[in-house]
Amino acid sequence: MTDTAWRQHWFPVAFLRDLDRSKPTAFTLLEQDLVLWWDRAGDAWRAFADVCPHRLVPLSQGRLNSAGELECPYHGWSFAGDGHCTAIPQALEGASPSTTRSGCRAYATAEAQGLLFVFAGEAAGASAVPLPLVPVLEEPGWFVQDTFRDLPMDALTLLENVLDVSHVPFTHHRTVGKRENAAPVEAVITGSGPWGFTALWEEGPRKGKLGSQHTTFAAPGLMWHDLTASGFARILTVVYATPIRRGECRLFARFPFRFESRLPSLLLALRPLWLQHIANHIVLEDDQVFLHWQERVLEERGRSDGAERAFFLATRADVYVRALHDWVNRFAGDPFPGQSLPPRLDDGALMDRWHSHTRHCAACSGALRGIRRWRPLVAALPWLALLGIAWWHSLPVLAAGVALAGAAWLLGRRLDRWEQLLQAGDGHPPRNRHE
Repeated sequence: MTDTAWRQHWFPVAFLRDLDRSKPTAFTLLEQDLVLWWDRAGDAWRAFADVCPHRLVPLSQGRLNSAGELECPYHGWSFAGDGHCTAIPQALEGASPSTTRSGCRAYATAEAQGLLFVFAGEAAGASAVPLPLVPVLEEPGWFVQDTFRDLPMDALTLLENVLDVSHVPFTHHRTVGKRENAAPVEAVITGSGPWGFTALWEEGPRKGKLGSQHTTFAAPGLMWHDLTASGFARILTVVYATPIRRGECRLFARFPFRFESRLPSLLLALRPLWLQHIANHIVLEDDQVFLHWQERVLEERGRSDGAERAFFLATRADVYVRALHDWVNRFAGDPFPGQSLPPRLDDGALMDRWHSHTRHCAACSGALRGIRRWRPLVAALPWLALLGIAWWHSLPVLAAGVALAGAAWLLGRRLDRWEQLLQAGDGHPPRNRHE
């Protein structure tokens, strides 16, 4: 597979719930700048090349006009859902803008399992390629927690990381793992080919306490772990790695549970999505800094072609990593051949959450707006309490005023902390705290 062949696949570009039907959204897929927009007439999401055929400005800077069409911000050219130009305001009355040069390139799109997918190649070839879906999620009864984030690493680096189960007890100690649960990972590859590979870890995580774990890598950008914890739940860890450009990808992480009791899903549903996303960020940042470093060392030593020589893959725990690079070398090739990684980012940039997630996330951006809206009122409450104490001069009012002032102060601190966490991480992974 060459870089061109990488484009003969569907990739997720957004959760449907995060897309705004009232305005266009920019996204980059395999270095192709796209504009995503809701076609009211066609009742469907569209993806166009993000460039106006007239003067080459980005259509994502435009708007959806009163006709529900995509309108260029520069000269007002309008485009229907199939890409053809419907209006050129500068043309003489009665002139037709129907030439092929006036149209936009339209990409094939599809909606499934809560995601918007875009086919990265020519739209005519999309129908022959199945969507990369997790089959069991078509079954009823799943409680699914989702998140996403734009990561400063190649999609292959992300896939290498999430396929590798043996890092969890150490990298994610105190988040989703514990060092004392580390044990040999006697995993085996059960099938492989151009489509990807499957693997089985018979003992499974937490020294066998959760049961066997099955892994599927569905090339080129989807993987999932599947285990059934007897008496509790069937648990999946699903990751899509959508390549944006060299050294950058969008992660879509899904955590489906099929609980044997209704109580866990009811309790989990009580937590707001934005608070769940803050917790997800902490886990992602456990390894983000050193993966950003690691892929540059691997690049110096030959990328996937040199992985077997660069790495010392000493145990069967590394079968997932070996299988991924074997797939790349045999069937895929590099999605960005000949391109070097961009310069290394500092820790501040790596901990950014606003640009990599919050501004794209309906739940988190809404929470941030709400926090900023309520903060002035919360800040005013202690002064109102003091005013009440001064006015009534009674012990009950004094007690109530002090309690109100204290609660407002604590709430203000919490709002400040949430605002910070929606914008950036602190760069201090929980695993490195003193025991």
